[in-house]
Order: sequence, then structure tokens, then C-alpha cells
Amino acid sequence: MQVGRFKLGDTIALLGFILVSEAAGIIGAIFTTDAVATWYPTLAKPSFNPPNWLFGPVWTTLYALMGIAAFLVWRHGWSAPGVKIALALFAAQLILNSLWSIIFFGMHALLPAFIEIVFLWLLILATIVAFRRISPGAASLLVPYILWVSFASLLNFSLWRLNA
Repeated sequence: MQVGRFKLGDTIALLGFILVSEAAGIIGAIFTTDAVATWYPTLAKPSFNPPNWLFGPVWTTLYALMGIAAFLVWRHGWSAPGVKIALALFAAQLILNSLWSIIFFGMHALLPAFIEIVFLWLLILATIVAFRRISPGAASLLVPYILWVSFASLLNFSLWRLNA
């Protein structure tokens, strides 16, 4: 597959990567929606807690960027050095991303969710490093994601401390 040309199959693959990434968000939303309306409002929150309406648009955008990034790496071809490992790391962090919502919102387990998000952050970093070796552009698309997860980690930690 040539990297420079864009074909119909590429369009389908791009949409597939975006949909898979957005699906991780949908899985998380299954556990989040009810908790945001019932449990989350009962928590003591730090002063920097963003309004609830901000999370949906931010995550939707981040998942789209993640899908585009994965597509850019995939487009180099399975036989290209590092592609399989990079996409395996991507898949692993996507699973941990969904798992965090299950732990935090589904189980209401703030400390375990914080521990899990630290591992998620490390996997995102590993994914960025692996993507950078293949496609610096793909790696750069994940920078807003790791920044947001850094913020989410701080928020998760603060929520745990305030509500322990």
C-alpha cells in the first residue's frame, strides 16, 4: 500500500478506525451516563472540576483523533517495522480507556480508577512513542489525548482524596 495516495479502501479503513475508537467512548458512556446524573453529583469536587457538558465534546473529539492516528500508522502496512506493535499498544490503551469508565463510574471505585488511569497514561505514552517511529503526525494527534488524560488523572486523584 502506498502511503502517499488515498484510495476508497483507505476511506473505509479510516472510518473503521474512527468508529472503533468512538466505540470505546460508547462503552464508557454506558457506565457513565447514569452515574453522572445520580452518583457523580454527590461527590465533593475540586475547584478545577470542569462542567459536565464539556466531557462529551472533548472525548468525542479525542476518540476521532485517536482513530485518525491509528489509521495513519496502519496505512504504512502490517509488514512495516513497528506497525503491529504500535497498533497492539493502541488497542491495549483503548481497552484501558473503556475500563476506566467502568471502574470509576460503574463501580464508583475512585482509588482503583486512579491506579488504572496511571497505567492508561503509561500505555498512551508508549503508544505515542511507537506511533512517532512510524508517523510523527499520528503521534502528534495523540498529544491532546495524553494531556486530557493527565488532567483526568489529577481530577481522579483529587476526587479520591476529597471523598475518601
